[in-house]
Amino acid sequence: MTMDIKSSISLLSHIHSITADFLIEKLKEKGFPEFASSHGNILFQLSIKSEMTMGELSEKINRDKSTTTVLVRKLERDGLVCRNNDENDKRNRLISLTEKGKEFNSAINAISKELIETFYKGFSEEEKKQFFEFLKRIDNNFSS
Repeated sequence: MTMDIKSSISLLSHIHSITADFLIEKLKEKGFPEFASSHGNILFQLSIKSEMTMGELSEKINRDKSTTTVLVRKLERDGLVCRNNDENDKRNRLISLTEKGKEFNSAINAISKELIETFYKGFSEEEKKQFFEFLKRIDNNFSS
């Protein structure tokens, strides 16, 4: 197989698509609603820090506040997150996971483990590290 550097972006796009399809299919099997990867990213961030403002979430998921608000509203309608008043700053509302959201994250963790095993099948530990370093460099190229 010849290496066509110009098709790298197409290949990355294809991998993104098939991994998203994998996650959606597995979530459907477990009875969870279909949603975009940005929704999953919000839930993941809330599993790390239990309460966040809309601004904090926006920053963490690299989306503007209006987009984040739309994403959070869908998660709220699905019963995965809730909004509460911030006791320290009445202007802010804090977003947190509901019990259903916590159950969802448990399911996501199991699915993610399966996804990662499939993703890196046949890779040595050194190759995994190198691949990750390459991805970080690509990300940095667009961040600076």
